[in-house]
Amino acid sequence: MTFPEAADEAGPPLRADVDDEQGWTRLHPLTPLLRGGRFALALLALFGQQGLRETSSTTAVLAVLGGGIPLAVLLGWVSWRAMRYRVTDTELQVDSGVLTKRNRRLPLARVQSVDVVRPLFARFLGLAELRLEVVGGSGGAEAPLSYLAENDAEVLRMRLLDLVSGRSAGTTADTPVEPENVLVVVPLGPLVWSTLLGPPLVVGVGLLVVGTGAAVVDLSLVPGVVLGAVPLLLGVASFAVRRLLAEYGFTVAETADGLRLRHGLLETRSQSIPAGRVQGIRMREPLLWRPSGWVRVEVDVAGYSGGNAEEQAATGALLPVAPRDLAVRLSARVLGGDPPPVSRPAPPAARWRAPLSFRRLRVGLDEAHLVATSGILTTTTDIVPWARVQSLRLTQGPWQRRLGLTSLHIDTAGRRLPGAIAPHRSDDEALDLLAEATACARSARRVAHLR
Repeated sequence: MTFPEAADEAGPPLRADVDDEQGWTRLHPLTPLLRGGRFALALLALFGQQGLRETSSTTAVLAVLGGGIPLAVLLGWVSWRAMRYRVTDTELQVDSGVLTKRNRRLPLARVQSVDVVRPLFARFLGLAELRLEVVGGSGGAEAPLSYLAENDAEVLRMRLLDLVSGRSAGTTADTPVEPENVLVVVPLGPLVWSTLLGPPLVVGVGLLVVGTGAAVVDLSLVPGVVLGAVPLLLGVASFAVRRLLAEYGFTVAETADGLRLRHGLLETRSQSIPAGRVQGIRMREPLLWRPSGWVRVEVDVAGYSGGNAEEQAATGALLPVAPRDLAVRLSARVLGGDPPPVSRPAPPAARWRAPLSFRRLRVGLDEAHLVATSGILTTTTDIVPWARVQSLRLTQGPWQRRLGLTSLHIDTAGRRLPGAIAPHRSDDEALDLLAEATACARSARRVAHLR
């Protein structure tokens, strides 16, 4: 399998099973089995339980399963036959749909990241899914290609990243991929302990206090408290297990295309973040992590929606847990320079507006970045490159107005971390910060444009 130079509008075939001479390619032939298999499992779970409960309906259940499963596979095959894709020099083209045809044309200039995801069942068959995140996406991956052979997915990812970055797409299936520079590998021990030192510990201590109070008042209340706590415990346990499965083996590497993040146990994910696309970085330091000096680092990329909350947690971490000095060094490497120290504390009047977080309301800025810290139980540090700033604005609430305070908001194109806030500065300082931030952002954008 090769990637010769594109001819005319479309590139040459990425696989041998092309649809025609125009370079259209179909997904892997086992795709109908995976798509139909998920529907078949749903039928089996739904009607199988009914058959176990009611033996009289066993024949009907078997008939439904016997007809539904082949039908699901058949529909999957029809959908597979109707879907094809091709890559040109400027866009990814995907045609799909049986009754309603859908023709998607995804400009590569809008692509922010290209991920290769390997769900559990797909891994058994040597398949993977390619997902593209773009600027202005609708809340999920644009034009996902599921499923491709793992090798084909990696080669296609390299070709797309080459086209996005403007390099010549010379990578082929027979050419070894450029070696990556592994920066960080998160050990399992800190990952487990950091997960436990979160909601599981907080909920466990809370339930212990409630149970002890109930036992002191009346021992007969204890069984009711235990039964009521079961759903909460199951929910917390489910959260902890999902987090560990998603962030297991978390590896941060540096390649010619930018950052590459690999993680996951059952479902593995390989994320690619092109250089210069990072909109901001946030470091979180929960109260229970402070004795160990751990922080969690999150990254924001324009257009990277990540789907629901669980998907965002899985795709938003740059480091799920790490010592603070390591997190600062990695953040500096990602941003292309050391962030400035937070040397500007909040004015004394801010103590009346934010008495619990007053000591952590600090700001620092230089010609490349702004850093702002805040938080009560969890200390949050936001780092925003001036070159990624979309807008600057001042806000002032009624209480702030009486205290002579104003907050500066720095907005970016990110979705997870929409920017940073320098809250509760004096009115004069806020105006000075706004003027300084405007000049820094204008200068940084001019330098980025010249590059």
